Amino acid sequence: MKLADRRAEEPQLNLTPLIDVVFLLLIFFMVSTTFNRESEISIDLPESSGEAVQGEQQIVEVSIDSEGRYFINQQPVANTQLDTLKRALRQASADQKDPQLIISADAKTPHQAVISAMDAARQVGLVRLTFATKQLDEQSPR
Repeated sequence: MKLADRRAEEPQLNLTPLIDVVFLLLIFFMVSTTFNRESEISIDLPESSGEAVQGEQQIVEVSIDSEGRYFINQQPVANTQLDTLKRALRQASADQKDPQLIISADAKTPHQAVISAMDAARQVGLVRLTFATKQLDEQSPR
């Protein structure tokens, strides 16, 4: 008796459903990801080797970006005119008694913008003035 040889059929692996599942997962993660566009002020502070001063309760912060735009307590000032800056400083310090003014100017800020901020603060009556810097790294070359 002669038996016919059965050929073992090669198993076939169909990848189409797997690709569909991976594609759907990709779409799910792309849609469910939240894209936050936070509008923070980008300021590259100059370096200093001085000691950090402990924070106080009454602070008015004037930030100046590299293009010379002013921000008072993280709120943009309408323009760079001295009168507008003085008005914004008065509003920010209205409910505070003798607040400290911290000027955070970008390292590439035009010098005139910093002088204008100091002048406006003096005219408004803010005399406690501090400049914000980042700590100088002893290992970094100058």
